[in-house]
Amino acid sequence: MDPFIKEIQQINTVEDAINKLNTQTEITPKLNEIINFIIEAHEGQYRKSGEPYCVHPILVASITAHFSKDEAIIATALLHDVVEDTHFSLEYVKETWGSDIAHMVDGLTKIVEIREHEFIASNDASDSKIISSALTFRKMLIASIDDVRVLVVKLCDRLHNMLTLSVLPLNKQRRIAEETLVVYVPIANRLGISTLKNALEDLAFFYIYPNEYKKIDNFLKEQQSAMQLTFNTFISTTKNLLEKNGYDLNKIKIYSRIKHHYSIYLKMQRKGISIDEVLDLFAIRILVEEDIDCYKVLGFIHLEFKPLISRFKDYVATPKENGYQTIHTTVFYNSKIYEIQIRSFEMDRVAEFGIAAHWKYKTGAKNTTNLNWLKSLEFSNENIEEFYQETKDNLYTQEMIVYSPKGEVFTLPVGSTAYDFAFAVHSNIGKKAIGCYINKIKKPLLTELKSTDIVLIELGNEVIVRCSWMDMVKTSRAKKQIKFLCTHRHKEIDELSGKNIINTIFSRYSDDITQIYPIESTYKIPLKLDFLKHTKQLIEKNIINDKGLMSRFKILTSKIKEYKFDNILIYSNFSISSVSFDHCCHPKFGDDIVAFKSNNEAIIHHKMCDKAYDKIKINQQMLFCKWTKSTVYQYKMVISIPNTKGELAKVLTYMAENEFYILGVEFGRQAHSYIQYCYIEFEINKSNIDEVRKIIERKVKVIEFYSKKDAYNK
Repeated sequence: MDPFIKEIQQINTVEDAINKLNTQTEITPKLNEIINFIIEAHEGQYRKSGEPYCVHPILVASITAHFSKDEAIIATALLHDVVEDTHFSLEYVKETWGSDIAHMVDGLTKIVEIREHEFIASNDASDSKIISSALTFRKMLIASIDDVRVLVVKLCDRLHNMLTLSVLPLNKQRRIAEETLVVYVPIANRLGISTLKNALEDLAFFYIYPNEYKKIDNFLKEQQSAMQLTFNTFISTTKNLLEKNGYDLNKIKIYSRIKHHYSIYLKMQRKGISIDEVLDLFAIRILVEEDIDCYKVLGFIHLEFKPLISRFKDYVATPKENGYQTIHTTVFYNSKIYEIQIRSFEMDRVAEFGIAAHWKYKTGAKNTTNLNWLKSLEFSNENIEEFYQETKDNLYTQEMIVYSPKGEVFTLPVGSTAYDFAFAVHSNIGKKAIGCYINKIKKPLLTELKSTDIVLIELGNEVIVRCSWMDMVKTSRAKKQIKFLCTHRHKEIDELSGKNIINTIFSRYSDDITQIYPIESTYKIPLKLDFLKHTKQLIEKNIINDKGLMSRFKILTSKIKEYKFDNILIYSNFSISSVSFDHCCHPKFGDDIVAFKSNNEAIIHHKMCDKAYDKIKINQQMLFCKWTKSTVYQYKMVISIPNTKGELAKVLTYMAENEFYILGVEFGRQAHSYIQYCYIEFEINKSNIDEVRKIIERKVKVIEFYSKKDAYNK
């Protein structure tokens, strides 16, 4: 852990906290006024650890000042809990210290009363804590769009909370640590503040996996001295090399760095190796004055030592989205492998302090941190849990760089497809994409991209709706655009289907009765049987009023009857003798379906089937259809859970609480594995497979999920 952060952890008095703040920044009259104010405002309040509450905001301000000397952001850190935890209002903060500080404080203040107009609440959002947490999270991020300093203060606040987490109960320790790891660590990474990111990761790792943390910590303590001696030899050799080639050793800096605990753990899990097999536990870092020197030093090193080309990365020419710039290379020396990082002093400041470096240092450096991910949240209109989950998913992804044929750089999550790339270029490109070329080779649009790929998108003339691709794309932008297109397509299909069903009912009377008697809310007809019958009666009345042919009309239209075929119900005024499924779309039980009339047969399609859509557009005769109701629906799933005591019991308890009836469980446990897969078969009185899956995914990671009842597997 960073020595500064260790010092923060030991402070528990107001006097020591103020002294620490004074070492990080000049305490101006304004800051001094605020310090005196919060001491008074928080008087009589104490933290769980026992120290006066005001110690916390002062230390948060100290951490903030370590990254930025901006007076407003430090003032915000001091005041961040005042509105939430004292009787002083946001208006008071605004009147006393200005709107700039008040705006940031507001973004950091929890939402006490849930304002439903800010979100589309889901039907299952019964837990007020979940709703409040999600609302607060969104409020913080939205406030950060206008002023990203809000996030910097929040990260510093979370760091101090993590440093004092030991005083809380074990269940709270784990919950807060998990939230830190999946939400706040990725935010720190997005902002490029590696010092905060690494500290938060290791602290969260300590509480979530204490045994694994201890093993890695003990190994590093045992091996550090021996490994450091080896690296000192390599550093000395590197210094001599650079001095021989004209570099003044007083103007460059070379030092070793140790990989932090959680980073080691991730590498062990990713590669399936033990800690003694991790090659880059140690690395040397070379800091130079100018950007061009990064490449000069790289040249000298590659000429002197044999490089491992597969591990070479140039983030100077192509920076990461968070602004990170460094050349990474790996070389052989004395039968050992050494990782080398080369960057300028300015690059080093940005790497350590991220976006905050642009406030701390007035060097005129460009702000290279990409905040498009943050701005995109402004347009999110998901329900509460979806927003929260989507944001976490977006944050917690590894990234890669791909190129357009013109050399434009696009940063995408690892695992993204060419279809994701199309939407990243422009929404209209994604909507009209019909194919692609990857590195000049024609490939399907769902081809997974690799870093440095050059991608060309082929365009058609029309917008293409691909609803089944929703789960096959990686980026939230692609998912949202597909969802938007599908929502509009759904509405269009319901409107047209409603007209076709009515026209089919009255086909013996008129070719297009809806033209003669226009109807409202046509989209309800294929969805609600009662509305269909009501619409039919209205048209009959209109015809009777116009024609006065009651007896004849009854003969012509007849009554709508129910026809039952296994798991399908058809409602028609024509005689229907059979049902068949068109094999172009393979609808499963519970999927949205449509039915076409072919003589005395009903042909079933998935509602979003392209073939069905073509038939609907040319006004083929249609019938009202729906799945038969069943009191109980059976599902199978494969889930991933940690290989720790009681995890399966927690899952089964959660399912029981949500009225799931467990039919069977298969679970294997291996001592060496951190994750296990579990097969569960169950019943529940819910037919919507997506709804059931969402309930499960609140608790566990779902690998595979499907209904046992399928139209093709009766």
